[in-house]
Amino acid sequence: MVTAKLSTQLRTLEDELLFMGSMVEKAIAKAMDALKRRDLEASREVVKEDDFIDQKRFDIEEHCINIMATQHPVARDLRILVTILHISVELERMADYAEGISKISIMMGDEPPLKPLIDIPRMADKTIDMLRRSLDALVNRDIVAAYQVCNDDDEVDALYDQVYRELLTYMIEDTKTIKRATYLLWVSHDLERVADRATNIAERVVFLVTGKMTEMNVSKY
Repeated sequence: MVTAKLSTQLRTLEDELLFMGSMVEKAIAKAMDALKRRDLEASREVVKEDDFIDQKRFDIEEHCINIMATQHPVARDLRILVTILHISVELERMADYAEGISKISIMMGDEPPLKPLIDIPRMADKTIDMLRRSLDALVNRDIVAAYQVCNDDDEVDALYDQVYRELLTYMIEDTKTIKRATYLLWVSHDLERVADRATNIAERVVFLVTGKMTEMNVSKY
């Protein structure tokens, strides 16, 4: 039956999306670990491995388009495909931020960070957790968990503001620190954007379950 075939294809596609999510999670963690340890070779590996994540996104997109063309899904099945398409884009962008962090690490070379990395790794841990839980919410079709991911974005924003103010103080007090402080500002900004993308994934979970698009956690604007 076409319905059974479509159901199988959707499950396979979702499994591929989750695998892509695990690739992205590992990329972010590896990029941050390489930054902390000043492991330039590991940073280069993250940059190189981003191509595999890009390809995974293209494969998922092609698979979605093929299903739409051949199975003509409607209603909830169509929402699943649209959700997977959008989430794959969010994941690919997250991977780009991991690549960006690694490129910053490479630009830093052998030079140690301006200050001990404390709040920035906390941001990384929180963003990875948000990514993982947003995908868990997808698997479980859990809109309560999706809303919680969005709420947690405030914590990442607070950490980003704290890092920003601290690094700005360094730059004001000693202009010689501007370059090194800027590197860390770029890293923290990339992590803040990862958290925003996790929020976008959570919003797509709500859309999948309810059929309504809801922009959540916009109070900061």
